[in-house]
Amino acid sequence: MNFHLFLIFAFDFSVILISLVFIGLTYLALVRSKSEDYEPFDLLSVLVIVPCRGLDYSLEANLRSIANQDYPNYKVVAVVDGEDDPAIDIIKKIGINWMLTQNVCISCSGKVRALSTAIESETSYDIYVIADSDIYVERNWLLELVSPFKSQDCGISTTFPYFRPIGGFWSKMKMVWGFVGQGMMESKLTRFGWGGSLAFRPSLLSGENFDFFKGYISDDIALTKLCQKEGKTIAYVKKAMPVVNSPDDFNTFMEWANRQTALTVYSTKKYLYYGILFYGSSIFLFSASLILCFSVTPLFLAYLLPSIINSSRAVKRSGRLPVTTFILNLIVPFLYFYNLVKASRMREISWRGRKYPLKN
Repeated sequence: MNFHLFLIFAFDFSVILISLVFIGLTYLALVRSKSEDYEPFDLLSVLVIVPCRGLDYSLEANLRSIANQDYPNYKVVAVVDGEDDPAIDIIKKIGINWMLTQNVCISCSGKVRALSTAIESETSYDIYVIADSDIYVERNWLLELVSPFKSQDCGISTTFPYFRPIGGFWSKMKMVWGFVGQGMMESKLTRFGWGGSLAFRPSLLSGENFDFFKGYISDDIALTKLCQKEGKTIAYVKKAMPVVNSPDDFNTFMEWANRQTALTVYSTKKYLYYGILFYGSSIFLFSASLILCFSVTPLFLAYLLPSIINSSRAVKRSGRLPVTTFILNLIVPFLYFYNLVKASRMREISWRGRKYPLKN
């Protein structure tokens, strides 16, 4: 009899717990920050810095899109490690200005070294823009990205890409995985500077801030930290969203996903704790709903509502492959939870053929 009462108590407690998780995740799925719109603002001189190393997929089209912007006062400069880099022929073919990376920092990554080289060489611009060589942008990209600087409170203006699948299953998974980043950008609580397309004022790197930047592995994490330190805002400009053509297979996707997650966890442990809590809760609710549906009553399928809302939103963002996107988004919490656990144990990352230690 006592055992029977215990089972009843355990079941009731489980239902209450699942219901609380359901309420919390449904609220998070429904509540989103409003999109921010910015008026065009083209009165600032802009230097667009493109670190290049090797041949990215669709590199020539990417660089041409960056070089052909509807903006009155800007310059594009590519930075390479040496004249033997495969990207140099395409850079010269398009006619983009270029320079060689200088030994301006020691413990930094190759990208930070390239950016620091250009920043130290070109000092007469109002705004610096970082553009990765794997992004393809529209002609209004630069105008939209710079627009938030009409406000003096803006420290960083950034966006987040759409990973266009150019390949099989894992390229499609990367597209859906990327929607996690878009979701983070839509909330001011989780927003960060994305270094593939990011603009900032040179004052952000004045004095000791520049030394901090040059001592960091990740350019965007360093700039995000400095922006927060200076009490400036981070603007998310959805209209400036670039496209990254992604021909990923399993190996390239997992290396990329684990590296991105590791850098996020490396920036601050709170992302690890929040991520474990959120995605752990999502997995728990999803699994409990299916188990209770088959063992008790189909009414427990109602607990799938947060997953359905998030998957429907992913379909809207993708604009393609609705059934595939919907199903893959149901898998993402399991995959991202794995990435978080894996990233928390990583002590180094591989990036563009180089290895970097993740130090505290």
